[in-house]
Amino acid sequence: MPGADDWERITADARRALDICNACQFCDGYCAVFSALKLRRLVSAADLTFLSNLCHNCRSCYHACQYAPPHEFDLNLPKSLSLVRQQTYRDHVWPPAARGRLPGAGWSFVAAVTLAAMALVALPAVLSLPAEVLFGRHAGPGAFYRLVPWGAIAGVAGAVMLWSLLAIGFSVASFWRGMGPAPTGAALLPALRDALRDAASLRNLGGGGAGCNDRDERFSQARRRFHHALFHGVALCFAATGVATVYDHGLGWQAPYPLLSLPVLFGSLGGVGMVVGTVGLALLKRRADPEPVARSLAGADCALLALLFLVAVSGLGLLALRGTAAMGPLLLVHLGLVLGWFATLPYSKFLHAPFRFAALLRAAMERQGRD
Repeated sequence: MPGADDWERITADARRALDICNACQFCDGYCAVFSALKLRRLVSAADLTFLSNLCHNCRSCYHACQYAPPHEFDLNLPKSLSLVRQQTYRDHVWPPAARGRLPGAGWSFVAAVTLAAMALVALPAVLSLPAEVLFGRHAGPGAFYRLVPWGAIAGVAGAVMLWSLLAIGFSVASFWRGMGPAPTGAALLPALRDALRDAASLRNLGGGGAGCNDRDERFSQARRRFHHALFHGVALCFAATGVATVYDHGLGWQAPYPLLSLPVLFGSLGGVGMVVGTVGLALLKRRADPEPVARSLAGADCALLALLFLVAVSGLGLLALRGTAAMGPLLLVHLGLVLGWFATLPYSKFLHAPFRFAALLRAAMERQGRD
């Protein structure tokens, strides 16, 4: 965590970079950051909060910049905004007692919370179930619940998810205030429509249309596609859970379900999408040009990707081996990983998603107010 002197240096460097960009305007049209920047003669602290989260870190501006190293201006806008963005996660976390500490935390935090969640799930089962039940073959409706009761699964996971959603909501509200007063004269519904379209299409990872420089100076759509794979994979997994809930409570059909049922199809496609997305993004990070990247933030990025990868792989493994003696241990591992993911949502790199959407909404409101 940067100290006061470090933070002053980071913000001063980001303001200097944005002032140069505002004077140059060569990258105008690359992404929403530059169109929003043109509306500001001076960059305030609230503007830094807004612009740093509006940046999608595609790095195209760095490779196009005539003032990037080795120029004496030493301009590195993606790195500067990344460092500011990381601090905004810490500044707006909820509850306030955690501010300055947790969000964006890396391997140690994510691993500790996930291991604690896995222990919370596994220990009661290991201590209470005979070995022949824990490592036995279970088939037919309700097979999963012979190992972990449905009430325990839904109750613990629901409580943790509710806490996380509340924490994210309060964090986003604080962040929204941190961006300064909302633009006046904007129509909220059209702005919300535009923000949803920008978020769903990842337009700002387009680098002005040809793609972003996620690896080197060559344009590529790879990062955009891997983000889409991950997002749609997670969405399909939640859809599988929703359909399974209707099957169980509405129709009385208990899991596990047939291979061609909607919950299994959605979950399988979602798991594959998550694996493709996490592995692809991790490889891009590994092969990326290190210059426009804030290396101190890599741990938070990789920790989230690793956890999502393990959630997906354990779920796919459970599906493949649910008719074997490995089902019991795999079920406990998968549930523990999912619980750990839910618990870390408001305090990990995941927070970038709701903050970025809030920044996109603010940018859309500014555009609506101008029109």
